[in-house]
Amino acid sequence: MDLAQRIAALEEIEAIKNLKHRYWRACDGKDPKSFRACFIRSGANIDYGRLGAFDDIEPMAEIFEKIALHRVGGKHVILDMHHGMHPDITITGEGTATGRWTLRFRQLNLLENTETVSTGEYDDEYVLEDGEWRMSKCHFTETWSLTRPLSPDAVVSEGQFAGVSQ
Repeated sequence: MDLAQRIAALEEIEAIKNLKHRYWRACDGKDPKSFRACFIRSGANIDYGRLGAFDDIEPMAEIFEKIALHRVGGKHVILDMHHGMHPDITITGEGTATGRWTLRFRQLNLLENTETVSTGEYDDEYVLEDGEWRMSKCHFTETWSLTRPLSPDAVVSEGQFAGVSQ
């Protein structure tokens, strides 16, 4: 590849990294609209293990909204933290790419009074749709998980989430 092609490939890879970061921000920010916008309009291949496997984003988006926006007494009861790292992105053709990521995940479940810490691997495929990179495949395989009770003296405070009004 010449210099211009190499720069173009690096710009595409950076755009895909930004897409994946928007996806995790949408998850943590309880933002269903931004979550949905990270995927192709129809036919996305999704497999989130325990959460299910789907041949379109809509069923997963409904599950996301149900979990992320669930409130009791006006407060959210599921608080998530996604940290993605170790991106390995390959441009595979004109407007197509693959990617692998490692996820560090933490969740507070205030209904069950538990904290879960886990890690795993994402195996993604990306396509350009309407000039924007979107996920056409998103598979997550958990490597390990630990769930433990929250301490009786734990204090959990909730701030402002990007995708919802308080």
